[in-house]
Parts: sequence; C-alpha cells; structure tokens
Amino acid sequence: MSGQSLTDRIAAAQHSMTGSAISKAVCKATTHEVSGPKKKHLDYLIHCTNELNVSIPHLADTLLERTASNSWIVVFKALITTHHLMMYGNERLMQYLASRNTLFNLNNFLDKAALQGYNMSTFIRRYSRYLNEKAMSYRLAAVDFTKMKRGADGVMRTMNTEKLIKTLPIIQTQLDALLDFQPNSNELTNGVINTAFMLLFKDSIRLFAAYNEGVINMLEKYFDMKKNQCKEALEIYKTFLNRMTKLSEFLKVAERVGIDQGDSPDLTQAPSSLLEALEQHLASLEGRKLKDLSIATSTYLESKMDSLYILRVQA
Repeated sequence: MSGQSLTDRIAAAQHSMTGSAISKAVCKATTHEVSGPKKKHLDYLIHCTNELNVSIPHLADTLLERTASNSWIVVFKALITTHHLMMYGNERLMQYLASRNTLFNLNNFLDKAALQGYNMSTFIRRYSRYLNEKAMSYRLAAVDFTKMKRGADGVMRTMNTEKLIKTLPIIQTQLDALLDFQPNSNELTNGVINTAFMLLFKDSIRLFAAYNEGVINMLEKYFDMKKNQCKEALEIYKTFLNRMTKLSEFLKVAERVGIDQGDSPDLTQAPSSLLEALEQHLASLEGRKLKDLSIATSTYLESKMDSLYILRVQA
C-alpha cells in the first residue's frame, strides 16, 4: 500500500478537530506509507520533548497506542519514531520510558495480511526487544551509553573497577539485543526497515565506543584487581571478543547496503597473547601452575592499551 490510507486521513482529521497536535503528528509519522517517518513530523515531536508544557507521558502513550495496530507498517514506524526521539529528543522522554514497568509488548506480533507482513513482523519483534533493552539499560545505569562523553577523560575510561564490572555487562546485553536484529542485505527492501536499520547502525557505533573504552579501562586495571574481580573481568573480556565477531557481521551488512565504510569502526583485534596473559594472571591468583610469558607478551602488557580496537566514531 502506498500513500496515506483513508484510515490515516480520517485519524489525522479527528486529531485536528480535537486539537491534539501531538496525536496528529504521531499519526502522520506512522501512516501506512511504505517509507520512513517524514522529517518534519519527527522534528516537531523532538521539539515537543523540549517543551515544558508538553506531557511526556501523553506523547509516549500516543506512540505506544500506535503499536496496537495490525499493520506492520504502522507498528514499525511507531517503533522508529520512538527510537528517533530516544536518540534526538529531550532526555526526559528516555527517563519516562525507562521508568515504565513495560514498554513494547510485541513478542507475538504478526501481520498476516501479506507475505511482506510475515517477513517484516520478525524484525518488528526484534526491534521492539532492542528498544525495551535500551530503556532498561538507562533504568539500570541512569545513562544513555550512546550519548555519554568519550575519550581519555570520558565516563567509561575514568570509571572505577567496581562500577566497571557492573556496567559493562549492561552494555553487553544492550548490544546483544541490537545485534539480534540480524538482517541480511536482501531483507533491507523498503524505506521502513531501512530507516530502522540506519538508526540501529548509529546506535551500534556509539554503543561500541562506550563498550570498547570500558574494556580498555578494565584491562588497564586488571593486574591490580582482586581475584574475584579478575574472574568477572576475564569473562567480560571473553564475551567482548565474541561480540566483536557479531558486530563485524552487522557492519558488513551496513557496508553492502551502501553505508559509508568510513563511518564504521575498524575492528583490528588485540593479539591472542593478551587473552592468554589474562588467564595466566588469574591462574596465578588461584595458585594454579603458569606457563612462561613470552618477552613480547610481557612488553605488550606493560604498554598502555590505548587502542584495543581502532575507532573512527562519528558524532
């Protein structure tokens, strides 16, 4: 279906009559047109999040109501609009979404009206889980990992050991949910899913930047940690290495659909000797027998690990 449907036009007219500008904008952002939400409607809703006289619960509830539709197009666009506002709107919207006991309940969503509905419903279920996890991460850490200050004096590089070990698994869980979107380039076939994928791509780069900087900080502290902390840190690092494989696959899809390769991080992995050295250090704390560290590995570990993975992260 292309163009606004009769239902879309009637709904917009009803909101015009009742004077609900927010409801009208949400309705227009989530029409049955097979394209991403229009910029002018997104910009207006972003503006609304910054207005103190606008009810954030009303805005959020209006978006959530649109996900009750049977149309994959309307539901997908409601998720995209919510994601866009999470990224670019006032933080009080994220605070409200994170405070809710439930956000999107779309695990069983299925549009049976057409073959495309079946295919897109899979991605709607995955996308909604990611947005739920993004809100949950904010609830647990009181910060949006995609917006935090980066660099040598950034949040993740200056975090203490105890907080790092609690925070990195939260980032891992959010990244897992994002990478579970798992499209291949042949499935990015319309303007709706392509818009969602671009937002996910931007989140993946920023989320990875926070993740990577946290892991660098953790490794710099590793040899001064207590035994139990070393155990947890080693598992976090092993998980990190596994996630990099999945992230590489995700970024290859982005490259195949035309996203500029210069926008992606260069995942140049640390040498395998690093993992071996971490395992040997933990073994020493546990009183287990060690292998001899090579001179090259020892030299590497003594140097400051400023670039575990090389990053070119866009603002």
